Amino acid sequence: MAQISFKPSHQTIRWIGPWLLGGLLYRSVIAWAMPPGFDEAYYYLYTRHLDWSYFDHPLMVALTSGFGLWLTGMVSPLTLRLGALGLFTGSLYLLYRTGQRLLGESAGRWSLAIASLIPIFFLALGTFAAPDNGLIFFWTAVLWVSACEFFPSGPYRPTARIVLIGLLLGLACLSKYHGFVFGLSLVGFCATSPEHRRALRSPWTALSLLLFGLVLLPLLYWNATHGWISFRFHLSSRFDSSLTSTYSLSNLLGVLAAELGYLFPTLGLPLWWVSVRETLAQLRRMVAVKPHKPDPLLAQKRFLLWCGLPTAVGFTLLGGLTPIYPAWPTPGLWSLTPLLGQTVGEWQARSRPAVRRWLGGSGLAIGSLLLFALLHITLGTLQKPSQYALFGGLIAPQADPSTTLIDVMQLRQRLIEDSEVRSAIAAADFLVTPEFWLSGYVAIAVEPLTEAPVMAFSQDPRGHALWFQPADWLGQDAIFISIADFSQAETIETYQPYFETFKEIAQVKTRRGGAVSEVFYLYRAANLVKAYEYPY
Repeated sequence: MAQISFKPSHQTIRWIGPWLLGGLLYRSVIAWAMPPGFDEAYYYLYTRHLDWSYFDHPLMVALTSGFGLWLTGMVSPLTLRLGALGLFTGSLYLLYRTGQRLLGESAGRWSLAIASLIPIFFLALGTFAAPDNGLIFFWTAVLWVSACEFFPSGPYRPTARIVLIGLLLGLACLSKYHGFVFGLSLVGFCATSPEHRRALRSPWTALSLLLFGLVLLPLLYWNATHGWISFRFHLSSRFDSSLTSTYSLSNLLGVLAAELGYLFPTLGLPLWWVSVRETLAQLRRMVAVKPHKPDPLLAQKRFLLWCGLPTAVGFTLLGGLTPIYPAWPTPGLWSLTPLLGQTVGEWQARSRPAVRRWLGGSGLAIGSLLLFALLHITLGTLQKPSQYALFGGLIAPQADPSTTLIDVMQLRQRLIEDSEVRSAIAAADFLVTPEFWLSGYVAIAVEPLTEAPVMAFSQDPRGHALWFQPADWLGQDAIFISIADFSQAETIETYQPYFETFKEIAQVKTRRGGAVSEVFYLYRAANLVKAYEYPY
């Protein structure tokens, strides 16, 4: 078996080095400045409740999110995202190697450049802490090893690389359930390619499946001991309230429009156009009576289409039935990027200045828009009032959705500065909030103040229902923390019966641009007298 080489040439390093290092620096600035999102705050709780798997996702996101926390011993948005930053840099390099292996050096380089510029790629996959961080790294590793396996210099014969594919695919599944779709895509490619069909009958594949199953043991063991709750959630219950009875073309068009926005139109439209063009070319060759002009890269393109289209198209079409997250189709679109990379190489041969203007203009526009958004999120440049307001400000903090991203570092400082609050938190046996995601924010903020657990009394508790048994906390004292987004009268009415006393002790305010952006209501909830009942 030919060895897989990780060592790039000096010329390659000179070309891809600035892209990798420049992208890492750019994403690091965003990771440092941007407050954590809802999901990121929730994934921080994963790192405090290490387990073989979790209600929402397999275990990898706990490891990738915890990497920076454990490495530095500090809890901050940046350290929470260090794993994402590092893994995406590796993913970009592996994507370059995949494009290079399948479609040539030019395709590999342009794939790297395009993937570095597409916002949904470098933000959702490479900046924010998410299951997609590990998924896209192992997904791309599978792409590259598969490219080396299925497209050798001579006739194809199955090799031991298939075992490595099984291992990496298992790790992708331990990152996010998308990995199973990818595995089926690889089977589909082999089944429809006469030359590669022999891989399905190879003893190496049997060994690969065995290793794949062994890697999945943590996921399977945890689910088996928890009533398969994670699979039931993803395959059924999460869609119960949102699934429409009829397919909606208007919803699908909305999903497509949003998808192009996240990809950025000048990059997303060419990516989809090239993917559709190559798909139609493959179909025409299948049904053609007259022979077509030979395409030496036909099988390589078919491989990329099989790896990308089922995920990209499948999850996009799902948007006509139920709301989807922007990141769901993204791994498939990532797999299709080398096809656009090859096409850009052809465009460059015809007009190098046009390609530079296109990519340079796209990068400048994306960078400018993100800088504008980042300044508003952190300083309130569009907020009215704000000491940093542009044009006098346009939107009040109460109506601005960006204020839902809680500045946990400022909140931490406010809690530390208030001696009464600091003492109350330190004395509490546990902390509790009314939402699963708010507990993540609170846990990050109070990390230097207490080691007490932070739980959620909510009918959408996610992992909290498995991490805690409220009956175990009967007789214990808590600090209940809510925010101004919720009616405090309803909060008191809902949660006061669970405690002997429930009394407000403080209001802690965070500010942006000098104006109040969020108000946190802290209640001393003494003596839990009634266990909160979770729905599962």
